[in-house]
Order: sequence, then structure tokens, then C-alpha cells
Amino acid sequence: MGREIAQQVIDGILIGGVYALMAVGLTLIFGVLDIINIAQGVLVILGAYLSYSLFTKAHIDPFIGLAITIPAMFVVGVVIHWAFIRRLRGTERTSMTLLVTYAVALIIEGILYKIYGADNVQISTSYTNKSVHILGGYVGWIYIWGFVMAVAGVVIVYFLLYRTRFGRSVRAIMQDETAARLVGINVNRVAALTFGIGVAVTAAGGMIFGSTNPFNANSGYDLISRLLSIVILGGMGSVGGALAAAVFMLTLEGLVIVWQPTWAVAVYYAALVIVLLVRPTGLFGRKAVRAQ
Repeated sequence: MGREIAQQVIDGILIGGVYALMAVGLTLIFGVLDIINIAQGVLVILGAYLSYSLFTKAHIDPFIGLAITIPAMFVVGVVIHWAFIRRLRGTERTSMTLLVTYAVALIIEGILYKIYGADNVQISTSYTNKSVHILGGYVGWIYIWGFVMAVAGVVIVYFLLYRTRFGRSVRAIMQDETAARLVGINVNRVAALTFGIGVAVTAAGGMIFGSTNPFNANSGYDLISRLLSIVILGGMGSVGGALAAAVFMLTLEGLVIVWQPTWAVAVYYAALVIVLLVRPTGLFGRKAVRAQ
């Protein structure tokens, strides 16, 4: 039993890192733009398919392929913002983005079905199933690298927000969009770049997800429910909170599996409800400061 618990804790931490990698972009987009991007799950799957295509068609290693897929997903994010998001205005903007991003998700899903069909696929490299012995259990190298990438992603986004001129513009918009416009910040451009960065992160998350799970065009729906739970628990807009919440939720789910597998999913969402009852802003969330 002790060995099983240790294995689940290690798995929960590392798999949580993979989910954090997928959730960081979602929380960044909400924190800056007040947009709940329902399409994030499908965008993760799109990133997985891009890595899958590069590997199977061009024989490019998925990690090396990130040099192509990350910029590609950034462009996809900027185009989505330009075509669908930037025109939304007014007090109903946040709720309208739910409908718009859901429509975007349906469009992308339809395109993926048309290109790849409905069959499950998986990115299977020579190292996908390789593991290392840690604390009496075995851990896949792909999960270790996924966790490293998640931590690196959080650090990079933090540096971008708090150590660059672009980051100062982003934080100004978060606090007061009208004042940001008055001091000369191009809000539309900053918003488009932020949305692009939030989507670009899904390329890395999608590659790891596609290497560890079979997926198809419909896989994004289960993902978005988990990603939203992680973002809400960590605190909407908190990049570090997304990593902490992902590790907490996946570790808790793994521990429950040891005793009662059928209750794992229920406990996952029950924990979310309990934490929010005690702390409605999430683990690391703060009260909104954005001007109305």
C-alpha cells in the first residue's frame, strides 16, 4: 500500500505539471482579457495533432517540433483574437466570449475531424514508454520532461509579465483598461499578443498530452472541464496558482484511486467545491481590481 501511495503521489505531481502546462495559457488569457476561452481544450488537441503530423509525416521529433508548433499556435491565437474576439465590447463581453470561443472550438473540431477522422491516434516515439525508477516506483521520462516544461513555462510567463515592457503594458490593462489607453498603450495589440501567447503554450501541453494519451478531435471537451477546474481552484489569473492547483488536484485524484477508483473523479470536483466554499477566489486568487 505504501509503495502504491508513493507511486500515485509522484504520478500526481508530474501529471499535474502536464495539466498545468495546458492551463497556464487559459489563466493568462482570463487574467488579462477577462476571456474564458472554452476553445482551449480543442486548441490543446490541435497542438497535439500538429506534433503528431510533424512526427509521422516529416519524422521530426516532437520536442524539436515545438520550434515549429509553438510559433504556429501563436499565429492561430492572434488570428482567433483578430477575427472573433476584438470586436466584442460592452458589459456583456465576458459572457459573449463564452459563446464565441465555443463556436471557435466547434469550427476547429470540425476541421480536425475532416483531416484526421474519428479514430484515436497517439504520438509514439522511442522514448515515450521509457521510465526511471524513483522511490520504489517507475515514472515515465515524458512526464518528467512535461513537469520541467510546466515549471519553465510558469517562470517564462512570470518573467514576461513582471520584467518586460510588454508585461507592464499587460498589467496596466489588467488594472484599468481605460487608463492604459489614455497613457498610449495599444490595447488591441497587447490583447492580441497576450491571446497568442496563451494559445502558443498549448503546443507544448498538447505535445505531452498526445504522447501520453490516445486522442481524437473530440478529446478537447474532457480536457476543458479539467483545465477550468484547475484555473478556478488556483485563482483566475494566477499563473503560479495554475501549477499548484494542477499538482494538488491530480495528486488527490491519484490517492483516491488507491482506495476507491470509482470515486476518483467525484472527489476531484468535490475538492474544488470545498476549497471555493472556504476561499471563493481560489488558492492564490485575489479580489478583482479591474476598473468597470
